[in-house]
Amino acid sequence: MIINKKLNKKSPLYMQIAKIIIDKIDDSFLKEGDKLPSERELATLFKVSRTTTINAYRYLEKNGYVNTKTGSGTYVIKENNQKNQLKHKIQWDEFFRPYGQLSMSSLMTEIINSSMMLDRISLDAGMPDPELYPLDKFKQLFCENMKYFKGQDFGYMSIEGLSGLRQNIAQMLVEKQIKAKYDNIMITSGSQQGIYLISKVLIEPGDYVVIEAPTYIGVIPVLKAAGARILSLPIKNESRLDILKDYIVRYRPKFIYTIPTYQNPSGNVMSKKQRKELIELAINNRLLIIEDDPYSDFYYDEKPPVSLKATSNYEGIIYISTFSKIIMPGLRLGYIVAHPTLISRVAMEKQYTDLHSNNLSQLLLNLYLKEGELTKHLEVVRKIYKKRRDIMARHITKSLNEYLDFSLPKGGFYIWGKILAPINSRKLLHEALNVGVSFIPGDAFYDIPTQGKELRLCFVSNSEDKIKESVVRLSRAFSSIIKKDRIINKDNNRPLI
Repeated sequence: MIINKKLNKKSPLYMQIAKIIIDKIDDSFLKEGDKLPSERELATLFKVSRTTTINAYRYLEKNGYVNTKTGSGTYVIKENNQKNQLKHKIQWDEFFRPYGQLSMSSLMTEIINSSMMLDRISLDAGMPDPELYPLDKFKQLFCENMKYFKGQDFGYMSIEGLSGLRQNIAQMLVEKQIKAKYDNIMITSGSQQGIYLISKVLIEPGDYVVIEAPTYIGVIPVLKAAGARILSLPIKNESRLDILKDYIVRYRPKFIYTIPTYQNPSGNVMSKKQRKELIELAINNRLLIIEDDPYSDFYYDEKPPVSLKATSNYEGIIYISTFSKIIMPGLRLGYIVAHPTLISRVAMEKQYTDLHSNNLSQLLLNLYLKEGELTKHLEVVRKIYKKRRDIMARHITKSLNEYLDFSLPKGGFYIWGKILAPINSRKLLHEALNVGVSFIPGDAFYDIPTQGKELRLCFVSNSEDKIKESVVRLSRAFSSIIKKDRIINKDNNRPLI
């Protein structure tokens, strides 16, 4: 009754399973009191993870279709209740405009939902370790300064952000050799909002833009939503600037989006020579450069080259950064450094989004920077993250040498690996989730489909012991897939009698 339905990649798997069961209930094939298969049995029937079937049953229970009895099972409940609830429901998918990233959305949903496994080790999240957030210092700053805050500090403020914070960021940027004044800086609700606002301001439907391949997972849907036509520039191709020249001649792209320092996900660092050549090419062709710089403070050996913004006074370089990586994501604060004309135009766009970024976060961050705490914090976390990078690299080399190839990143948060075994990264992810570890498959970072032989592992979010265990689990996932494939191949090669 159930397994004759096939699942696809167009929507979350758990929703598809729930819909199949709902249809059977609505058609009276499943009646009140009927017992459904266990979560484990349903997972086997559909060849999905148990997490997926757990989510399907939770959705059904939340919407009044089933009732789960502890120690007994899951049962269909009263049809009348279901029909009454249906009268008040909206088929929301019918109202939404088309969205081109459905398969990736499904993938990310499965990863997020698998977090319900209490012992799952997440190597997918690109975030610093919560255990290292400077919460005590922020609590202290709050308690010591709350008496000095006034009511007007919590009213509406300038769209561009708190003036004191913008001045402190300008001072902070001096250490990065970036010349910026107060009116060159706008505070955003994270760098993601900065990318979104700039795209809204600069892109008209049909405009060409250039991105690196692979690139930050969050930029592709933003550009597509703005109506951009994307041109991909291979990150490892030595003639990449020649390819860019060809793009400029043929398509006249409006801008290039780049992460030149400890690139996400590859960890690549653009050389000084390449930086200068890129800027010269941009100047000569009036090409804008959006430089995203979340990771340059996380160097584990020598310091990286200075940013593109610091290399040249070309007005067409738009610099974006964030405090989510260097302090904590919950601040929801980032910033844009650009020509005042662009800042003013982006501010007009921001007022339609959220008027301005969070007051309290800006006030506390301003105090944190003013007291010089950021420098101290970075010195501590750099040492810890370097150890974690080395531990992950050492254990991958020891346990996954025949399965995974990688280069040691000189900074940033990630190890970018290439799968050597005859396995694609999505199949590996599915098996990895079953053994309690997650990562991001490499094809998530491309606009153009790939062979699916790459993956990204975040080494900063977990303790050293968890990093070691995560590699053990990955090895188990690789071995499990290879063992299953050998059995299938052996069965397929048996002579027919």
